[in-house]
Amino acid sequence: MAAIPRNIEETLTLLRQGHYIADRSLATAVFLSLKLKRPLFLEGEAGVGKTEIAKVLSTTLGRTLVRLQCYEGLDVASAVYEWDYPRQMLEIRLAEAAHIDSKERIAADIFSERFLIKRPLLQALESEASGPKVLLIDELDRTDEPFEAFLLELLSDFQVTIPELGVIKAGEPPIVVITSNRTREIHDALKRRCFYYWVDYPNAERELEILRARLPAASMDLSREVVAFVQKLRGRDLFKLPGVAETIDWTDALVQLDQVTLTPDSIDHSLGALLKYQDDIARIRGSEAAKILEEVRAEMAAARR
Repeated sequence: MAAIPRNIEETLTLLRQGHYIADRSLATAVFLSLKLKRPLFLEGEAGVGKTEIAKVLSTTLGRTLVRLQCYEGLDVASAVYEWDYPRQMLEIRLAEAAHIDSKERIAADIFSERFLIKRPLLQALESEASGPKVLLIDELDRTDEPFEAFLLELLSDFQVTIPELGVIKAGEPPIVVITSNRTREIHDALKRRCFYYWVDYPNAERELEILRARLPAASMDLSREVVAFVQKLRGRDLFKLPGVAETIDWTDALVQLDQVTLTPDSIDHSLGALLKYQDDIARIRGSEAAKILEEVRAEMAAARR
């Protein structure tokens, strides 16, 4: 188990150990979240690396990762706990067969922890020998406002109230990372309990560094061309701009195709790894892709002079 970083430089180093190349402002947000033991709320476009931060912290700190993947209709039974009703019914029948008539005794027995099914949020409150867990609440914007309201108790006091058992409180707060793609606004009451950071698309220099860390097998020429091409695409009017995850996926696909540089054909044949909507692919494929590639190579040639 690694220790919590003592400063921003150690935080940058910790993230780099997990092959996460962060700028100083993001590392500052991560450091303050860890130091102040407050949830880290990350907003940004899909594919910019929000979820990856929780995974990297889990790996580099040697902590268990508990992930709650949010979706529309998520409720307490799926996110926090529920009772094992089939086992409870069986226990009641066994008690009746044994002629146990005390309703209080039966109720106390069936509403004990051995009949409790713990879901991600309750699991995250349980500390381990390695230390508090890392709790990832992913894509919170997919849930509804009532679920947000339920989270307020958890994020304020790191505890959950179960009517039949009482309050279950974490001995030490878990490391909480919350992500949102901002498909809707999250309520201010929840944001106030967190340290907020907007994760933006990286600049070309940092994106190249990320790509080299994740895919060292890709040639330097290919990596530079891919990054320059993607950076230009983000200036186009597309339905969904490619994130860093797509940059990595596309480069990996090109490596599997034995490409050492970009070509118009290789771009056209592999655009599905980079763009996820047919209208975007149709807009870029062919002459537009060739034009962007020409611009990329002209700029790279000018930079070498």
